[in-house]
Amino acid sequence: MDDERLQALAAAQRRWEQERLAPALAKGERQRLPTAVAQKPLYTPLDTAGHDYLRALGFPGEYPYTRGIYPSMYLGRLWTMRQYAGFGTPAETHARFRYLLQQGQRGLLVAFDLPTQLGLDSDDPRAQGEVGVVGVAVDSLYDMETIFRGLPLEQASPSLTMNAAATVALAMYVVVAEREGLEPARLTGTTQNDILKEFIARGTYIFPPRPSLRLTVDLIEYCVRHLPRWNFINICGYHLREAGATLVQEVAFALANAITYIEACLARGLDIDAFAPRLAFNFSVTCELFPEAAKFRAARRLWARLLRERFGARLPASWAWRVGAGSAGSTLTAQQPENNVVRVTLQALAAILGGVQSFHTAAYDEALALPSAHSALLALRTQQILACESGVAEVIDPLGGSYYVERLTDQIEEEVQRQLSHIEARGGMLTGIEQGWVQHDIAQAAYAYQRQLDSGERPLVGVNCFADPTPVCVALHRPRPEVVQEQVMRLQKLRQERDNDRVARALKALAQEARGSGNLMYPILEAVRAYATIGEICGVLRGVFGEYRPQPQV
Repeated sequence: MDDERLQALAAAQRRWEQERLAPALAKGERQRLPTAVAQKPLYTPLDTAGHDYLRALGFPGEYPYTRGIYPSMYLGRLWTMRQYAGFGTPAETHARFRYLLQQGQRGLLVAFDLPTQLGLDSDDPRAQGEVGVVGVAVDSLYDMETIFRGLPLEQASPSLTMNAAATVALAMYVVVAEREGLEPARLTGTTQNDILKEFIARGTYIFPPRPSLRLTVDLIEYCVRHLPRWNFINICGYHLREAGATLVQEVAFALANAITYIEACLARGLDIDAFAPRLAFNFSVTCELFPEAAKFRAARRLWARLLRERFGARLPASWAWRVGAGSAGSTLTAQQPENNVVRVTLQALAAILGGVQSFHTAAYDEALALPSAHSALLALRTQQILACESGVAEVIDPLGGSYYVERLTDQIEEEVQRQLSHIEARGGMLTGIEQGWVQHDIAQAAYAYQRQLDSGERPLVGVNCFADPTPVCVALHRPRPEVVQEQVMRLQKLRQERDNDRVARALKALAQEARGSGNLMYPILEAVRAYATIGEICGVLRGVFGEYRPQPQV
């Protein structure tokens, strides 16, 4: 549209606002939903007038990837439906995985219990009350063998949701695959391996930030050399958002964490194009349909420019921002839990419209307990209905060209850029984590959000509006109380039957390497093959690196 027509449109819009919109709103305007990105009542070609189509949008599968990282997107292949599962004993988790695969799930997302994530064995006193509760207890290679034995590993492409002890989890899975006859070059899957977000949001860290970062890079370097199809890190905006970050903070802090990992890999001597194509992300999705969809489009464009222009990546695969996403667990309510089915459907739709590569739909009862088999199946069916019946996958980037969505995409990109500049001016993410200002910024955002809920400014159906005093009546998954005893008995039996001299030698070699600067994946693999436990392996590293104790922030 030429300048003369734009000027005429601007004049027409001003007239409409004065003569039509203002009088209509004067009769009564409802309270609008608070959003992280400022939004206008109406969008027109004036909001996208400065767009250079090829630079701002381009075509799917081409730089800057705003419209998707693959030329055919879902026309060629649907997103991966990857449900988060794991509880109790390894045998129970194996049964749940087999069930979900039979129901059409194409990827496994493994939930580990808190002791496992913290590098503690199930019989450690600090594990009391948490064994097998929010995930599966994995003490040794024996447990990992039990989970995956007989499953189609090459097709299942598991995501190992582990961070502080990600090297141990990957080592266990590599050995399982070896024993199942799967060559390393064919091994597919993901390790989350995003330790920085643990210091910011989740708290399942073990070692201080800098040795933790070393372990993260050790895993990446090992995969570059030996596992060419493995996704060695899943950089998580998801947990930042769950901790209270705004939509813009989610993108900015996740990208800032990614920059930290990239710089650490480059300092190790890795070539950017050797590892950048396997960097992946995990983001949250709330019910705000259009801002969430625009978020993914903006992040793809930001990443493409960051990798090509700042880091000098040469391969188009390095520029492509690959992301899996999941329902925002913090939006699910214990009150009227069936309402969560609607929330999760909206969240999945937003992610699909945003062009994600995989999605996890939360179960409606997750605000009350671990998903039951029934609720887990309904969550999977939600994605399958969207894929097979809604038609949402029949057009690539169906929101592209919308005045509203394109302006939202631009706004998010601009605000994230400002946040990134601010982060780097303050010394970067590692410094920010150590000094505590990253955590403080998210805490302030969380406080502001909670005040909106408490005041009713932000409606939450069934909680602060349209409440119903009727007691909730939902059949919940109940963990078996004998899980702990079963797990501890297996662990004790393992310690009696394994070659303990071999274990001692492997742990001694690990300690020696940890005091140096070598890649720790190799001695960890040897310890795992000897059936050393996760508690023993992490105990050795605790002895060398120490344990992280956050300092109180004023």
